[in-house]
Amino acid sequence: MVSSRALRLSVNDALALFISQNLDVLIAKYGIEFSKGQQITAALFPNPVASIGTLSSFTQGRTSSNSGAVISQVQQLFELAGKRGYRIESAGYGSQSAEASFEDAVRQLGFTVKDTYYKIQLAQRRLVLAEENRDRFSRILDINTIRFKKGYIAEVDLIRIRLQMVDFQSQVIQSLQEGETARGDLRQLLRLSPKTTLELTTDLDFRRIDPDINKLRTAALDFRPDIKARRFTYSQRESDLKLAKAYRVPDVTIGGGYAVQGAQGPDNPQQWSLNLGLPLPVFNRNQGGIHQAEVAVLTAEADLNKTMNLVENEVEVAYRNLLQSRRLVEAYVGGVLEDARSTMTIVERAYERGGATILDLLDAARTSRMIQQNYIEALFNYQHNLFQLESAVGQEISS
Repeated sequence: MVSSRALRLSVNDALALFISQNLDVLIAKYGIEFSKGQQITAALFPNPVASIGTLSSFTQGRTSSNSGAVISQVQQLFELAGKRGYRIESAGYGSQSAEASFEDAVRQLGFTVKDTYYKIQLAQRRLVLAEENRDRFSRILDINTIRFKKGYIAEVDLIRIRLQMVDFQSQVIQSLQEGETARGDLRQLLRLSPKTTLELTTDLDFRRIDPDINKLRTAALDFRPDIKARRFTYSQRESDLKLAKAYRVPDVTIGGGYAVQGAQGPDNPQQWSLNLGLPLPVFNRNQGGIHQAEVAVLTAEADLNKTMNLVENEVEVAYRNLLQSRRLVEAYVGGVLEDARSTMTIVERAYERGGATILDLLDAARTSRMIQQNYIEALFNYQHNLFQLESAVGQEISS
């Protein structure tokens, strides 16, 4: 684990650290190595079988010491009908499916990393806003405390200001807690020590994206790793079916032996033997295995079609959500946000000159805070929907 220290991270740095250290990613990577072991096993030939034994005859006064025989034999199984080739082919598709599954784990968890990263930035933006409002009303409270003592304002107005400042202080604490929770989640995803201080360098800013939905649909069906994994699985099941059909052809066992007999054995004390074993496919022609393999092919095909339909819908929904959230952010950026800030400043100055009541000031403060906070939420939702669309497509979107 990374030692306890301050760690500066951009969002790309966080993703790189996540891929190298996250335990779920490492587990998915072990699946690739496991499938490679299956590939090695699939390519191996059956081991030969060596046997040795003795034969003794006790007729006509013979004993094991003068008429026994030592028999040795070696047998080798030869697979026919391309069984080994089909096994290798199936294991190869299995390995490719494992690699695609690893990519899919990175895709899904990578979305979580980026989303958590920006949750920290969201909490930080909320904190800054809450602290600005708290500090502003702290100054207003100090001024009006003096005015109250001099009899310029009523006590109820002072109480209202004090309650509003407490509300802003509550928002400060809430933002701090949300930030700490998100930092803890990110440290866990990156496998960092709880004592590590995170300094995030990628800001929560608006970057307008206008993607082509038709290209997104095509890219998702071509490149998304869970679809690739299911395509490889489907090909693997087809190879398994060919292997199951090949088992209708029996394998041949060829063996050779050598026998050495005792001193009083037959006239030929040394004998060689050659034998051929071939099962007769009278009853078992792997009917059950073929049926299971055929069902497995149909299941894999259905799973592939289900995943493709799911991906198409995910892309469509994520794309529409991105457009809606983009419109909302642009509405705020187009002037509403600045209007809310300037209105608060205008009302505050009017209140100081006696041209506005305390209720006008509180109403302006709440409106300004609500607009600015809603803008921050809209900005985060836009970024969240962008990441959701990238995850649905299976690749980054740059335009």
